Amino acid sequence: MDKKELEQKFEEAGIRRVKVGGFDIDGILRGKYISLEKFWSAVEKGFGFCDVIFGWDLADALYDNSKLTGWHTGYPDTLAKLDLDSFRILPSEPHTAHFLADFWLDPSTPHPACPRNLLRTVTARAHSAGYRPKLSAEFEFWLFRETPATLREKGMRDLTALSPGMFGYSWVRSGQHVDLLEDVMDQLDAYGIEIEGLHTETGPGVYEAAIRYSDPVRAADMAALFKTTMKILTPRHGCTVTFMAKWHPELPGSSGHLHQSLFDSDDKENLFADAKAEHGLSAIARHYLGGMVQLTPDFTALFAPTVNSYKRFVPGMWAPMSATWAVENRTCSIRAINKPSASSTRLELRQTAADINPYIAMAASLGAGLYGVEHAIEPPPPSQGDATEGEGAPRIPPTLRAAIDALEKSERAREVLPEAFIDHYLRTRDYEDRQYRKSVSQWELERYFEAI
Repeated sequence: MDKKELEQKFEEAGIRRVKVGGFDIDGILRGKYISLEKFWSAVEKGFGFCDVIFGWDLADALYDNSKLTGWHTGYPDTLAKLDLDSFRILPSEPHTAHFLADFWLDPSTPHPACPRNLLRTVTARAHSAGYRPKLSAEFEFWLFRETPATLREKGMRDLTALSPGMFGYSWVRSGQHVDLLEDVMDQLDAYGIEIEGLHTETGPGVYEAAIRYSDPVRAADMAALFKTTMKILTPRHGCTVTFMAKWHPELPGSSGHLHQSLFDSDDKENLFADAKAEHGLSAIARHYLGGMVQLTPDFTALFAPTVNSYKRFVPGMWAPMSATWAVENRTCSIRAINKPSASSTRLELRQTAADINPYIAMAASLGAGLYGVEHAIEPPPPSQGDATEGEGAPRIPPTLRAAIDALEKSERAREVLPEAFIDHYLRTRDYEDRQYRKSVSQWELERYFEAI
């Protein structure tokens, strides 16, 4: 899309202002309103955006270990370049145009901490090899009859779910909340976020949404904007949403599975499909799978970014504890899908939860698969039965600290992802882990205060 096309679209829609933003390390969309005059200038030159968004955590607390930015650099502006193809209008904000930005150190050097640029880098590697990756995300999320104020008043405890009971795939529950669900689906569709499926999951007030596949950057845009937009829309219906990996100790966690495949350079043939091969998986699919099995344990910190992420990695939580695979087996970390047709053949990474930063998780997953193709890595034999524990398979790090250590020691990670990004990311996760380790939980108080 060029400036002339945009001017016409702005005039047709009666655009009066613009909202611009970009995603940080934690997948939070940081942005602001700007005037039309400022916007048209930014189209040509870009604009300055304080690089503190890569120097603080999800609670705006400044990292004490960052090298990219900090008190030592003075938190300068970094260059934000608008992606004009990201133009969207949310129906409930009809006179405001929305755009995503990528961050750069200078006009020719991408900012090493920018997640969207990270995914672009890995995608370019696939394109140079003649592949067109297709990815998609599906998220489980929980809805509550709460507001930001009541959440804090209750200390995030004893919350009122949108609906009670365990009703997976409930036609009735979705019908009871049709005003909310239809508004969400209509707004998301008009906003350019294509939802292929939406249904209740097992748990009070929990739903799952499957987002349509696309090229990696657009797929990550839709996934990241889905989470952001749900947080905007749900309060208008008197409720709030969480994408935490596990919000309650006695209830299931929230998955965030990633589906992926490679198409040919013409974007027509699914290169993962081979009807004559075992399991219907081509040699490219096998090697891609082999790379995922080998590298995903090393990449766990990229897939599971918070201490809460690891609350899913326990028996009985529909989350894998080791790197395994099989055809149509939901207990594995990677599920191979070869039905209903060859064109839908794909791999589903089930290690990830709804708390992922889609750009980072997709970049790491795609990078691991491409590494497997480049090195012709054969996967191990498929698992049989319940593969949650995966006896003999590479173990998934059980804590954020263990995952940090695995990523830090991984030489292969630095072959797949830029060194500067990994260094910055490790520092942010080290900070996150240290904040957790110095905290005192309600569980600890109740267990030890009197008895110990």
